[in-house]
Amino acid sequence: MDKLKVGIIGTGSISHEHLDAYQKLDNVEIYAICDMQKSRAEQVAATYHVSHVFEDYNEMLQLPDLDAVSICTWNYTHATITIAALEAGKHVLVEKPLSITVEEAEKIQEVANRVHKIVQVGVVRRFDPNAKMVKDFVDGGMFGDLYYAKASYLRRAGNPGGWFADKDKSGGGPLIDLGVHVIDLCWYLMGKPKPVSISANKYNKLGNRSNIKYLSSYKAADYDPDKNNVEDLANALIRFDNDASLFVDVSYTLHATKDETGVKLYGTKGGLEIEPEIKFVTEQHNTMLTSYPQTDSPKLDVEQAFVGEITHFVDCCLTGKAPISSVDDGVQMIRILNGIYESAEKNQEITLGQGMEESVK
Repeated sequence: MDKLKVGIIGTGSISHEHLDAYQKLDNVEIYAICDMQKSRAEQVAATYHVSHVFEDYNEMLQLPDLDAVSICTWNYTHATITIAALEAGKHVLVEKPLSITVEEAEKIQEVANRVHKIVQVGVVRRFDPNAKMVKDFVDGGMFGDLYYAKASYLRRAGNPGGWFADKDKSGGGPLIDLGVHVIDLCWYLMGKPKPVSISANKYNKLGNRSNIKYLSSYKAADYDPDKNNVEDLANALIRFDNDASLFVDVSYTLHATKDETGVKLYGTKGGLEIEPEIKFVTEQHNTMLTSYPQTDSPKLDVEQAFVGEITHFVDCCLTGKAPISSVDDGVQMIRILNGIYESAEKNQEITLGQGMEESVK
């Protein structure tokens, strides 16, 4: 196969990151576009010079020459569309989260294993050049055993509204939208230890806060400030089977002095920060040292991260290599996210069993 023929399902804002990245690659042809609003699909197809346009993804999946799809739709549709694509013999890159429920995630896993097709989950931060560089240092043992991590993704007035604020469509608020990024990055750098228990809280105190002036933020196309049934803030302590732990807090709305993203990990030989910028802490000659790796940018480069993610997906489809953000990782992340929501709902710590959550007695 000289070129991978790819289809895009869903033409919302995130799809353009996929489209722009695919367009940069010589071994890809953007072959088909699908959106339930056909006029929007036709407009995107014209922009990217794509001849096959659909409003029903099931029809698109019948294209015999179509090799793979990017799924860029509402969260609650991810499982249904992924399974349909797999059953149609297509490889899948599905935007995070893999699904909303653990049961859906495990069904995707079962089908992917049965049909022997690639499923890559779109946790784009793993593919940022700086994250890849940091992973080399971690794997090389510079920081020793990573036993504690702190992850924050806090917005002061950043509820996108629309489907993001509709729990039936999104599965939740800032935790499943933003938190998945920083939780996944920490977990990945820590070596993906098995989660064993979670103690969490979530709050619905401030609502959409559309009254706030002078602060701009992204708003979904179906933005409606009166519709909001997701959490404002969530936090959690996740414990792993190797005695490591991860603390995370995420918000859409919060009375804070500034928006904040932070990813920090601490090990037996050193520590590191990867967001908001890269810093290493080590100990030499009885002295603690802070160093700043020399890179093109000390911060996350979203464009380069998407190019890295798409390039990796295409390579896996063409060569049969397993993706580094696999369906198995996606299932485990849904167990963690659902565990956080369950602990917060029950107001107690829960333990994570094999594929299910069980309350601590």
